[in-house]
Amino acid sequence: MVNPGSSSQPPPVTAGSLSWKRCAGCGGKIADRFLLYAMDSYWHSRCLKCSCCQAQLGDIGTSCYTKSGMILCRNDYIRLFGNSGACSACGQSIPASELVMRAQGNVYHLK
Repeated sequence: MVNPGSSSQPPPVTAGSLSWKRCAGCGGKIADRFLLYAMDSYWHSRCLKCSCCQAQLGDIGTSCYTKSGMILCRNDYIRLFGNSGACSACGQSIPASELVMRAQGNVYHLK
């Protein structure tokens, strides 16, 4: 998993060190064949889920989106924040906690 806009790369993982990684979701050791790296943490593929729809993100693509501590699939990110996460009128970023108005696929501040 790659978080768009993040410049951090996962540290190298070798077969011998794989069992020592801890899942950020459940806290358990990761001994799976596959593990995911998102938000500077390792995850079991079953534990990295969209905060809104609970879809397992490893099953639906190679990227995830984060905002205000939420991990989101592409569809929920666009549904909540629009394509850019910015107000369609003023272009300013919209915080995840702010209420918005949606019209014709655009997202706007309420103020």
